[in-house]
Amino acid sequence: MTSAIPGSEVFSSRPVDPDALSRSLPPNLPIHTVTQEQIDDLDPLTYEVVRHRLWSVTDEMGEALKRMSGSPIVTDANDFDFAISDEVGQEVQVGLYNTMLVGAVDLAIYWTLQNRATNPGIEEGDMFLCNDPWVGGGLHQSDVIVYQPIFHDGKLFAWTSAICHEPDLGGSGLGSFDPSAKDVFSESLPTPPVKVVRGQELQRDIADLWVRRSRVPMLVGLDLRAKIGANTVGRNRMLAVIEQYGADTVKAVMKRMMTDAESRLRTKLSSLPDGTWKATGYQDQSSVGDRDVHKITVAMTKTADHLTFDFTGTDQQTGVINCTYAGMRGGVMLALLPILAGDIPWSAGGLMRCFDLVSEEGTINNASFPAAVSRGPIGPAWLTGNLIAECLSQMLDRSVDLGKSVQAACCGTWDTAVIAGLDERADQPVPFLNIMMEPMAGGYGAQPTADGMDTGGLFCIPMGRIPDTEMTEFLYPLLTLWRREEPDSGGPGRHRGGVSASLAVTPYGTSLPMGLVLASAGKAVAQNNGLAGGYPGNTGLEILARGTDINEQFAAGRIPSTLDEVAGGQEFGPCYAESYVAPGEVLYMHWQGGGGYGDPLRRDPAAVVVDLREGKVTEEGASAVYGVVVDAGAGAVDESATAERRREMFAQRRARSTTHGDAPTMDLTLARRLDDNLAEITVADVRVVACAHCGRLLGDEKNDGTLELARYEGPSSEAGPQVTSDASEYVDTPIVFRQLCCPGCWTAIYSGIVPADHPDHSLEMSRLLPAVAER
Repeated sequence: MTSAIPGSEVFSSRPVDPDALSRSLPPNLPIHTVTQEQIDDLDPLTYEVVRHRLWSVTDEMGEALKRMSGSPIVTDANDFDFAISDEVGQEVQVGLYNTMLVGAVDLAIYWTLQNRATNPGIEEGDMFLCNDPWVGGGLHQSDVIVYQPIFHDGKLFAWTSAICHEPDLGGSGLGSFDPSAKDVFSESLPTPPVKVVRGQELQRDIADLWVRRSRVPMLVGLDLRAKIGANTVGRNRMLAVIEQYGADTVKAVMKRMMTDAESRLRTKLSSLPDGTWKATGYQDQSSVGDRDVHKITVAMTKTADHLTFDFTGTDQQTGVINCTYAGMRGGVMLALLPILAGDIPWSAGGLMRCFDLVSEEGTINNASFPAAVSRGPIGPAWLTGNLIAECLSQMLDRSVDLGKSVQAACCGTWDTAVIAGLDERADQPVPFLNIMMEPMAGGYGAQPTADGMDTGGLFCIPMGRIPDTEMTEFLYPLLTLWRREEPDSGGPGRHRGGVSASLAVTPYGTSLPMGLVLASAGKAVAQNNGLAGGYPGNTGLEILARGTDINEQFAAGRIPSTLDEVAGGQEFGPCYAESYVAPGEVLYMHWQGGGGYGDPLRRDPAAVVVDLREGKVTEEGASAVYGVVVDAGAGAVDESATAERRREMFAQRRARSTTHGDAPTMDLTLARRLDDNLAEITVADVRVVACAHCGRLLGDEKNDGTLELARYEGPSSEAGPQVTSDASEYVDTPIVFRQLCCPGCWTAIYSGIVPADHPDHSLEMSRLLPAVAER
């Protein structure tokens, strides 16, 4: 752990009491606000019209940014977001883009009001720029926010903000990713809020200082102007709404939007049982040369209409796999918005009133300065979101009405590959830098009623898109050999996780090696967990094929379609590495699919046949994981062979697992659902948990607090063909495939690829009968 630096604590932002912040502002910064009576007097029609007008403002800002930016990160992948905030920074309306950024925008505005109001002042026509993840605005230094105050009649009325990921802002690593960084000083320099626009005029000295740090200054300079332009659109549209409806009416709508979002979420929480749900996940490797796993753990407690996320016990900050408080909060919003607020307008300022965060300082998802944090949003923040989603899904799964929001983990994480070199296709060679955005096509997690979407995108970017291959080849000296969905990559389950895809590229149009930075997780330990016995999706994999005959194949008019068709040696890409790709070599990436839901041996065999026909699973996967035998001649299920195969597989589970003594079989007639496999029954005023399939008693509220499940641990490869990488290639920690089954019918209750010392949260009775924890 890096040593703390005295004086850096001033650049740390946290949520504030908005009323206290209002009272603390200097007299030279009057603010516009309204009374509760004005809010209550709003008529419903005006409220809805103005609310939708504000929503349209963020959409227009998004279109303006995409039209002005030249970066595929913005134009194709939609890795950006916007917000309209009230006078003190509370987020009133956010865009449907990168939802993790929602957890950071208000923090930057709070800090700016606290530290810039007097000197240099906050005035009409100003805009501020920030990429300091401890201050907020973004989750790491590559997330750059430009935000502006909007004044009406001399009073601070609101804020608009535009954020996007920049391809490179300096530091020792390409794309500002240094996989061997010891601290933030090897990465892009964090810049606290600085006034980049005064009197609606871009400050040339600040703009020059900003782009000077980058390996792609023209692109960064264009993005800076694009964000200024997007904010200008936001300001003009906001002032037009104010002019049409009046400042007090618009402000009253803004305040009610947050209050309504808060009220609707609290109502939803109140309808659910109180309790505590836990989840633990891991980052495999922390930097170049590391071979350990690093833990994030959370206990989510729901009390009445409020949530508390307690991360106590998370490992200390280390390597490059750290995020700041803003990243942790962004991870929470990644899960909370689609799972709990999918049917609630995203007035984040109201939604964030419904939860608290408890976290020890100096941990990997609440890192202290000067920890390296370039991997923050696509490492620990993303994993934080996966764990929160797991806890929320466990809480919601028992509800018929709310269970539709339950979802296994999507694609797990982001596989980062940054390539940079010299493009020699034109008369004058030009340097280039490209962050490979193809992993946008991740697999979505399965649900209790549906398979996950195949290559459906990222959970955190609802409007994300995969880049156009033709455009990639136009912009960069790369030739794409293939980009395709991969069978068996979706997590097996009663409902299958969405499959992921792979990509193979080779340098084409340059005679020089290209620099390469790799940064990812989920190669040894699953990041894309299943639910209710569902298996995780595939583990990630990158391979560099060296010394190939690919140029000879091109000359002969052939394009290889698999790595086996490429001669030469294959070099596995570690989780974190600095390397190269030379002409005549191939970079292969296979990112991750979504987790499955339910036991795959309970999947409809006809659905497996459809998957086989459509290339979503292989014959090996159909037989080895789903226990389905297909009559090749008829192209249909061989029902008798399938029934026998599944009997054999259930028997194999029994033979290899720990056993338990006899237990009674419960009458399931009046059982209440807990999840796909478990049911709650009340017998003589005692609540018990039984298998929802065979009725075997698994535990009651009077026992020692754990379910009696059969346990098996074996090599991770036994999870099935979706295990595409060998854990021992990446970490020294023992990694196992762990499966917990009902000792009566041998249905899988839990399936995961985890460290051997992973805690068995699935066994905890308090997860299923929350009141047990109170007794």
